[in-house]
Amino acid sequence: MRLFKGIHRYFGQYKVANITAMLKNNKLEPKICEERFDGKLVVITGATSGIGRFTAKKYASMGADLILINRNEQKSQQLCDEIESVYKVKCSDLIADLSSIEQVERVSNELLSEERPIDVLILNAGLFMKKRQESVDGLDMVFAVNYYSTFLMTWLLREKLKRQDGCRIILVSSEGHRFAAWGLRMDDLQWEKRSFQGLSNYGEAKLAQLLSMRIFARDFEGTGVTINAMHPGAVKTDSGKDNGRFYAWYKKNVLDKKLKEPDISAEALYYLGVSPETAQVNGSFFNLTTLEEPAPPALDDEAAQQIWEKSKAIHGLE
Repeated sequence: MRLFKGIHRYFGQYKVANITAMLKNNKLEPKICEERFDGKLVVITGATSGIGRFTAKKYASMGADLILINRNEQKSQQLCDEIESVYKVKCSDLIADLSSIEQVERVSNELLSEERPIDVLILNAGLFMKKRQESVDGLDMVFAVNYYSTFLMTWLLREKLKRQDGCRIILVSSEGHRFAAWGLRMDDLQWEKRSFQGLSNYGEAKLAQLLSMRIFARDFEGTGVTINAMHPGAVKTDSGKDNGRFYAWYKKNVLDKKLKEPDISAEALYYLGVSPETAQVNGSFFNLTTLEEPAPPALDDEAAQQIWEKSKAIHGLE
């Protein structure tokens, strides 16, 4: 019944031109920013592999200091050591499992105690699951990592960022939000009432991220802080690596052969974080570095307010 309500609500808003634009944009290369970022501070989540790792090295190569938030302590320390050795910048790490509310709160508080301003905050950590799993807090695991962690960290840091002389927040989103074609099931965000579908679950988490971004963007207006989302391109990542042997084999031998290296994502994230051309852009969605209109459910202000209130309630926020 609720599915049909979603179809009725959004069906007339879909335009062939938007889908055509997305397909065209998927073939474009990212714009390149040549400006250096010496002495600036960049925070990146999920940096030990894939998009996050390439992005950390890109910013370091342009002179930025880094704080990396990772789950695997050994891999994180190895990456920081490599970055400091090769690029001669400062690199420190915070270790946290971002599916845990307590650990997101902890690392956010550590960032609040950082004396230096955060110039760019890249919320990159994410995952895709074929079977439903619950986080330590009893939340759907994909929602916990892909959405709730980014919401909570942005919420907790927002006053610090407003007091600074500007900051750019970049959400690593996905065209996958289009898998939630008929919007969020507000009565079943945790996928407890439905038969689990990995793509739809992933799409809803990314859609929730885009919806709450709309309210954060309004909150940041006039403060020098901006928040935008980007699709990182069809690139190789470790997403889905824990979905069993068959999926791992299929991903390595079939999917990855059609995908590009994550360096294009890193170039796009650097452009969005540094280029003067994007300094005033706020609350927008990019396909790499090309502005793009997301799917109609991502533009629904009523749904944005609903997921905003539900997210605050889950985290006990006022």
